[in-house]
Amino acid sequence: MKDEATEQLFSYGTLQLPAVQVATFGRLLDGHPDRLPGYRLEQLAIRDAAVVATSGKTHHPIVSPSATPGDGVDGAVFAITPAELAHADAYEVDDYRRDRVVLASGVRAWAYVDARHAPRDVTKD
Repeated sequence: MKDEATEQLFSYGTLQLPAVQVATFGRLLDGHPDRLPGYRLEQLAIRDAAVVATSGKTHHPIVSPSATPGDGVDGAVFAITPAELAHADAYEVDDYRRDRVVLASGVRAWAYVDARHAPRDVTKD
């Protein structure tokens, strides 16, 4: 699997849970800690019964851009395949948008962010 893993996915929420990983990807992911600078963590009420059943949670964390210096969100970055990224897209509800981000480590990764906010241009980072 590792040879096929060409995408980096940053998770700060339920995609870190073993039960969600097995249900979404069919395996446990191997990740390492990282941080998403320039964002703040909020809670989102989940109305999709299948997502609630998978995660066991009615509220999931969601990140929004922050203008407050020093804000950031801790999480983990996982190497996954393009097919697994499509499975993650299917798991996330419409309140999330997958954006390309730059993590504190310098790794460029995908992250699911609050879809109500405009995308950031990471090419400037």
